[in-house]
This record gives sequence, C-alpha cells and structure tokens, in this order.
Amino acid sequence: MAPNTDSPDKPDDTTHFGYKDVPVDDKADLVKGVFDSVASRYDIMNDLMSGGMHRLWKRYTVQHANARPGHVILDLAGGTGDLAREFARIVGERGQVVLADINAAMLEHGRRRLVDAGIAGNVELAQVDAEALPFADNTFDRISIAFGLRNITDKDGALAEMHRVLKPGGKVLILEFSQPSSAIKPAYDLYSFKVLPLLGRLIARDPESYQYLAESIRMHPDQETLLGMMQDAGFERCRYNNLTAGIVALHTGYKI
Repeated sequence: MAPNTDSPDKPDDTTHFGYKDVPVDDKADLVKGVFDSVASRYDIMNDLMSGGMHRLWKRYTVQHANARPGHVILDLAGGTGDLAREFARIVGERGQVVLADINAAMLEHGRRRLVDAGIAGNVELAQVDAEALPFADNTFDRISIAFGLRNITDKDGALAEMHRVLKPGGKVLILEFSQPSSAIKPAYDLYSFKVLPLLGRLIARDPESYQYLAESIRMHPDQETLLGMMQDAGFERCRYNNLTAGIVALHTGYKI
C-alpha cells in the first residue's frame, strides 16, 4: 500500500520520491539518477515490462493527436523518441517536432534512435525542465507527454507551462500509468513489486530504479484527480480514456 501523502504532518518542503519523502529541491536530481542509470536499456525494459503494450499505447496517443502536416509539436519528457519519430513523419518538411527531456542521457539515446530511423531535418532536441519551459507563449499545435508527468515534482506547474506554450485551439495529450480496475489490481500489484524489480535486476542490473518506477506509479494522481488538475491549469474539453483496464490512461484537453 502507498503511504498517505495527504498527512497533515508532512512538511511543505518535501515531496515523494516513490514511497520516500525527500526535500523538494532534491527530487529532480534523484529522478535524473534513475534515468541516467536506465537510459541504455530503457527500450528493451519497456518491451519486457509491458509485453510490448507500450507501443500500442503510444500508437493510440499519436492517432488521437490528430496531428497534421505543418504542425509544430512538443514531445515533452520524450526520452528515447518513440512519439517524436511518429510525429515527425506526420508533420513533414513544413512542420517541426521538439523532442524535449530534462535528462541528457535519454536525449542522446533518442537522438541515435531517430538517426537510425532516418528522421532528420524536422526534429529538434531540447534539454528542458517541464516546470519552466524555455518557449514563447502560444508556440505549439500539440503537446504530448508519455510516462513522464509522474516524475515531475511540481505537476501543477508543469501543466500550467504546457497550457502557456500551447496555441489556442491546440491539444495536449498525457499518456500515463493510472489506477487499474479493482479486478486486476492484486495481480498488477504482485507484478509491479515482485516481477518488475526482478526484471530490473536481471536485465538492467538496477532493481532499485525499477522499484522507484513501480512506486512512482502508485503515487501519481488517479484519472479523476489528473482530470481536475488539467482543468485547474486552464485546459478545456478535458477527458480521459482508460487503456488496458485502467493500467494506463490517455488524458486530453484543449486550449481555447
């Protein structure tokens, strides 16, 4: 069970890193350490952990973006570039995709994968902090963030920044692990806290990082909470679609 993060005794200057309480100023560096550690094996671990389902979830996200040739798209916390690669093919020569991540190791891995896929000319890489985006207001037609929001310390601040840099009429897409249905929750918990760290030990030789990733999923806002956070950030026509019995949810909203 996850600890109660709403405890009145919790200091205001701490946040959660998995199930641990850590100083707010330390979380970004701790998360960076996790992804520095797993970057080289991130893609193969994703395939193993999800049984390849992450590819279907990401394809669903790209389809629901309704991106068009000429669009300018921000793939935030884009890591190894799965979404950026597909968006680059859609927006074409007249469009642009910004693959952005706070972690340099993940971006470098993403750059190599894009080159190997023959993607060049309409993708720019940017090392950015999602809580303080270095882009002008009303820049992007679409913003995607896949499996990255839960690692951000100030999620409300990041959502506000996404709203700021999105063009009026633009769409945000947030793909993230969420609250699964009660029917599968026991099996899901067993997998997350027993199998996942074992895979981390055997494949990535880093069980601690995958223990954190399992815990971070439990600490992330559930579907309805995240929906309310998006509305508070100014997004309208917000909705979510549960995927794989709610293990993952795709939240979408618009800037009007």
